[in-house]
Order: sequence, then structure tokens, then C-alpha cells
Amino acid sequence: VSGKNEHGKILLMDDEKDIMAPLSEMLCEIGYEVDLAAEGAEAIDKYLKAQADGNPYDVVILDLTIPGGIGGEQTIKRLIEIDPKVKAIVSSGYSDNPVLANPRSFNFQETVIKPYRVEELRRILLKILN
Repeated sequence: VSGKNEHGKILLMDDEKDIMAPLSEMLCEIGYEVDLAAEGAEAIDKYLKAQADGNPYDVVILDLTIPGGIGGEQTIKRLIEIDPKVKAIVSSGYSDNPVLANPRSFNFQETVIKPYRVEELRRILLKILN
């Protein structure tokens, strides 16, 4: 059931396909347009392309830890250079990282701890987008 303010374009970066697929589906069902990236280099490429096409992302959700790839902390540094107004949510299954405790110090607006809870994520997205 879509809320009246629930729309926007989201880039979701996570290396776990079994997390990304259902989350993407759920976000689409409530009215968001979702693109997926497995790691930072892909997320940066997609962000640049979306901007060049004149259809930029409203929010990026970046997984902090990407084994063998560029994680959220490095990705947001690059995205801030590309777009200083980027709106980013950091996500992780590990709650002991300093980025999660103080996301704003690392250029993120909010933190989401995995496993994702639909209502929590909806609340955060509405807060960031409105």
C-alpha cells in the first residue's frame, strides 16, 4: 500500500542478493523506483549515469561492508565529490562500526541496521525525502 509521499528514485548498494531482491521488490511496491549495485564502483557509475541522463537518484542506501569490493564509507566520499547534496543512508549488519553510531560525521543522513525492517526504512526514507 503506497503512501501519498512515497515516491522517488533509490540506489541500493548491497553485496547480498538475497537481501537486495526482496528489499527492492518491497520498495517498488510502496512506490519507489529502485536500482541495484553490488558494490561501490558500480554504484558510482550508476549515480554518474543517472545524473548525466537528467534522472538523478533521490537517495542512496549503501552497505558499509562489501567483502572484496568498495564499501559504503569509500563510496560516499566519492559521491560527495560528484554531488555535495547527495542523500545517503548507511546500512550494516554489524552495529559496532563508528560510522553507524554517528552517520552525519561520515556524510550519511541516517543509519539502518540489517536485517531491514520495512516500517523503519519507510520512516527514514520519508524523513529524508520530505
